[in-house]
Amino acid sequence: MLFRQPEAPLAERVDDLLGRLTLPEKVAMLHQHQPAVDRLGIAAFRTGTEALHGLAWLGDATVFPQAVGLASSWNLDLVGRVGTAVGTEVRGLHHKDPTRCGLNVWAPVVNPLRDPRWGRNEEGYAEDPLLTAQTGDAYARGLAGDHPRVLRTAPTLKHFLGYSSETDRCTSSSNLSPRVLREYELPAFRLPIERGSAVAVMASYNLVNGRPAHVTPYLNDDLRTWTDDEILVVSDAYAPSNLADPQQQAWFPDHAESHAAALRAGIDSFTDADDRSEVTIERIDEAMRRGLVTEDDVDRAVRRALTVRVRLGEFDPDESNPYAGVTAEVINCEEHRELAREAVRESITLLKSECCLLPLDPARHRTVAVVGPHAAKNYTDWYSGSLPYSSTVRDGLAEVFGDARILHTEGVDRIALRLGDRYLAADSDGVRLVGEVSGFDLFDWGNGVATLRSTVNGKFLRAGDNGLVADSDGPSEWVVREMFRLDRRPDGTVALRTHASPGNPDLGSLTAQLDLGPRAARLTLETLVDGAADAADLAATADAVLVVVGNHPLVNGRETEDRADLKLPPAQDRLLREVYAANRNTGLVLVSSFPYAVEWADVHLPAVLWMSHGGQELGRALTDVLTGRADPGGRLTQTWYRSACELPDLLDYDIITNDATYQYYRGTPLYPFGHGLSYATFDYSNLDVSHSSAAPGDTVTVTVWVTNTGTRPGSEVVQLYTHQQVSRVKQPLRQLRGFEKITLQPGQSSLVSFQVAVDDLRFWDVTTNRFVVETARHKVMVGRSASDIRLTATLSVRGSRIGPRPALARPIAVVDHDEYSGITLAATGDPVRGEAVRAAEDGAWCCLTGIDLTGAREVAVGGDGPPVVLRLDDPYAGADLATVPPGAAAVRTTAADGVHDLYLILDAGTRITEITFQA
Repeated sequence: MLFRQPEAPLAERVDDLLGRLTLPEKVAMLHQHQPAVDRLGIAAFRTGTEALHGLAWLGDATVFPQAVGLASSWNLDLVGRVGTAVGTEVRGLHHKDPTRCGLNVWAPVVNPLRDPRWGRNEEGYAEDPLLTAQTGDAYARGLAGDHPRVLRTAPTLKHFLGYSSETDRCTSSSNLSPRVLREYELPAFRLPIERGSAVAVMASYNLVNGRPAHVTPYLNDDLRTWTDDEILVVSDAYAPSNLADPQQQAWFPDHAESHAAALRAGIDSFTDADDRSEVTIERIDEAMRRGLVTEDDVDRAVRRALTVRVRLGEFDPDESNPYAGVTAEVINCEEHRELAREAVRESITLLKSECCLLPLDPARHRTVAVVGPHAAKNYTDWYSGSLPYSSTVRDGLAEVFGDARILHTEGVDRIALRLGDRYLAADSDGVRLVGEVSGFDLFDWGNGVATLRSTVNGKFLRAGDNGLVADSDGPSEWVVREMFRLDRRPDGTVALRTHASPGNPDLGSLTAQLDLGPRAARLTLETLVDGAADAADLAATADAVLVVVGNHPLVNGRETEDRADLKLPPAQDRLLREVYAANRNTGLVLVSSFPYAVEWADVHLPAVLWMSHGGQELGRALTDVLTGRADPGGRLTQTWYRSACELPDLLDYDIITNDATYQYYRGTPLYPFGHGLSYATFDYSNLDVSHSSAAPGDTVTVTVWVTNTGTRPGSEVVQLYTHQQVSRVKQPLRQLRGFEKITLQPGQSSLVSFQVAVDDLRFWDVTTNRFVVETARHKVMVGRSASDIRLTATLSVRGSRIGPRPALARPIAVVDHDEYSGITLAATGDPVRGEAVRAAEDGAWCCLTGIDLTGAREVAVGGDGPPVVLRLDDPYAGADLATVPPGAAAVRTTAADGVHDLYLILDAGTRITEITFQA
């Protein structure tokens, strides 16, 4: 059989196998769980092994830093080596248990980190599309391997498209204007697809410009044009059902029609109904009976799935498959443990350092106090593997200083809940009232949400199926049942209530759980131990103090739940302040999935560090950095703001209009994009741009000398930014064009060189619907961060000059507007194609700048709703050109020859698609 011959061309092998399958066999392959075809000797196949920062959900495996931490290394070689290790462990477990561990891996996540409040911030890489794309490409390349024919694993980019919020994620629409779409969102996906490192993509839950992402035309019209290779597109879990679910998107009247539309739009694998593939099969079968899809549609999707399977070497003899001999012995091998430690070291970001706390010196710091809920605990997130072992901050420091010299306390309050003269007690048998004092350790995770650890048995309180029990090691499951609220009443008592994430409906948001009457009991909260005060007392006795705080990855910021703000939890903030008051030689270590607004710490403390949740080697790697045995290698991949007040609405994706991300932000950040300190100091000199002017098609070389002027070896991330100084449109204030991480010895210098293609200085021109390089001067900036620019130069670019839009040339799509107020982007009446502008309020407007109205005497507006007023040059005081009912025949305009800015004034509910002028 040709499909089993490795030397045969890929397309011929796939066609041979496809031709041997019956229609029912092919339809069955449209589901995530593809059944075996025994008559052909084909095994079952399943998409979707999670491998975001290690092999996940399948037991012990090497756990690397979270994705945002890996990217903070700014070290693409390291990221690639981590991807290789993860892909190798996937292969190893697949060799041992192929039914549990498939080779199609759902990683990396390349959604730009537009807003730090996104609950899944930990899964992405950066707020910059270039850094995101290059990091994703490096990780995917490691997962896929470099064999010319056989893939190590089949990487899948997540989540296409415009997905960086959890709030109402299945029903909210991401507004992606043409420029935001082309310049910000698509590039992060495009590079790994163009380079061939990723072979699959997952569609996202949300809508894009009013249309569900699972039927967006961008799948076929854009994504699949970036490569000649077949790209497999998988759905997100249960998303196909959302398309027709009346409680979700209800975009189609029934599931047969929705599945047919998704298949035609480019979805090849339906992740739906868990392993009950018959649900998808029945819907596709019905769609075929009704003529909504054909066998050709099925073949097209199945061909893409089979292409991935052939490329994975599934049908090759073992001797021709370079990965066939990889066994489970590679999982958590010594090489991978060392790599995990290196990855953590490279990700640790020193945000502030003043004399004379860091580096810690065992000769000078005889005792070190390590306090906080993260000091002796390593937390894992939803997409993490099981830790084979855990080196905590306390563990790592004890290995260097000796256990006796490390002082430790969690710094959390211990409370008792009293009802009358009895106290609430909990163990694995449940909750009861007892006569003696019984307590709980209270872990504050912010926004009124806490976890409670019983002092009876050291287990966390959990809302079990039969009431409350203390039998948990802490949050670890999809539905977190360990979260509680202690809601205070005016009389001073508290109500103990369970709390659940908005996306986890199994538990009520505020539900009485105690079997002590029809209402939540009126409990008196007694503080048995003041955690912050005890920590301050301990800190006062130490030579140096580290307060280690941050988030729990499954609480108040995770998949299904965005963060409400950027603040530290109140108890953690109080702990930090009281410890600092007791000992000024206090540093803050933030271990978190996202940025925090810690301005007070930046002002007062001598040292502030950040790292993502680092996995099994967190403690040893952090100790390497804290003691100066390694330089802090991390640099921020996101802007750290002083307050959430500086951010736009979480669901508003228009970074250009909102001055969002480092590219457009006009304020002074707490810590800028690219920021991170070394124990060494560096000097930049002799910036040179190879050409003073250049044109499209040219490449310019930018060089700069960097010298370590300190007394220690150090690493530096040299960053290149540009800014177009004059343009028809609003341009980024700064945009990353390249970076290089170097390590220098004291006094050593290095020449750092960047190649800048003039074509990369392009932007999306809405007047011509293409990328354009304008004639303009560009400021070339080199420095240590987006705000710490050390040297600048100028490059003159000889490009295009964008003229006015001729009104009579062609219909003008209204989504190609330049400015707006009170409008959103929406779908047209067609469920699968076309975009429109919809007014969200009366008096909304959008502006098409530079319209040449010479000779235009009639105008028609496509769309529906109340009449649209066309006004010249000013939305409020300009002269009216015409009033046009959408969808009606053309109307006469007033005479207005020449070039004008055209404002379209809309009433709420009006939806318009295009404007057509006639002579």
